[in-house]
Amino acid sequence: MDSSAALVIFAGLAIGLVYGAVGLLSGFCLMSSMRGWLAQGDGRLARTYALAIAVAIAASQFLAGNGMADLGKSIYLQQTFSAPVLFLGGVLFGYGMVLSNGCGSRALVLLGRGNLRSFVVVIVLAIAAQMTLKGLIAPARIALVQASQTTVSANSLPSLLATLGPAEALSRALAAAVLVVVLILFAFAHPAFRRSPGQIAAGIIVGLLVAAGWLVTGYLGADDFNPVPVTSLTFIAPIADALQYAMLSTGLTLNFGIATVAGVFTGSLITALATGRFKLEGYSSPRHMLRSGSGAALMGIGGVMAFGCSIGQGLTGVSTLALGSFVALAGILLGTTAGLRGVLRVQPLAMA
Repeated sequence: MDSSAALVIFAGLAIGLVYGAVGLLSGFCLMSSMRGWLAQGDGRLARTYALAIAVAIAASQFLAGNGMADLGKSIYLQQTFSAPVLFLGGVLFGYGMVLSNGCGSRALVLLGRGNLRSFVVVIVLAIAAQMTLKGLIAPARIALVQASQTTVSANSLPSLLATLGPAEALSRALAAAVLVVVLILFAFAHPAFRRSPGQIAAGIIVGLLVAAGWLVTGYLGADDFNPVPVTSLTFIAPIADALQYAMLSTGLTLNFGIATVAGVFTGSLITALATGRFKLEGYSSPRHMLRSGSGAALMGIGGVMAFGCSIGQGLTGVSTLALGSFVALAGILLGTTAGLRGVLRVQPLAMA
């Protein structure tokens, strides 16, 4: 392994360690944010998520504007994509997230805390994602994409704004500034959030971790002779890759995503042991296990269709200002809302 590849691996591990610790201490999770806001009237976690998006956008666009990360090389800024498949995948992921009581990254964090339910979620999610990427479900996914994809001239908010006249640099600055200001105002308009320094810190740190991923894979670890994918925090494909690497490491190569997955679990485990939060937990009933596993399968399938999860698209994808990422995030929010309210609401376990 050359020095640039080693740097990317160790940086992924370090980013994962920090995310695991922050995720455990703060409860950072889109599903928990939505549940707290819609069902319990507590909007602090939602504001944490909004602040993380704002910081991720600001820092990532700063890197892009200064030539320190070519976001155009990421999977998010493609000229050809299928908006219907991105949206449908987001809906499936969001609803599955409610069924499983958390997303893939949250499952890794809770697994480090001793939650054995999350072990089932991680394994089922990984299998379903791999089936959708390369296995039995892949042909159907590819057919859906080919039947509905379109090629666009503007694939991001800055490029869309540039069609109205402003230069590329100005368009990027304007689009990023408007979103960042709106998200920050939304976050700090909530008095309870302003009195929660831990949540504020969590939002800032997670947002900076997204930018750190771009910096490492797109600049510090860049090597023309041994290129690595330009990527950052995301968890669906990396969890699937991590399971495959654990089973078949011979002939496979460690990458940023696998290292990040290992780091999140390890960071959560160390933090849980250090703070006395480690506690073995399991399912309350076979029905509970079935519901959780079904949600994990939906997350694996939907996350691949959507090109990411509530972190991979909701934070990392949106930080590129890609139009497809906003479509996927809209689907995730709709699926999560449907699982928390309305006729498709997932009933509490006591009523299930």
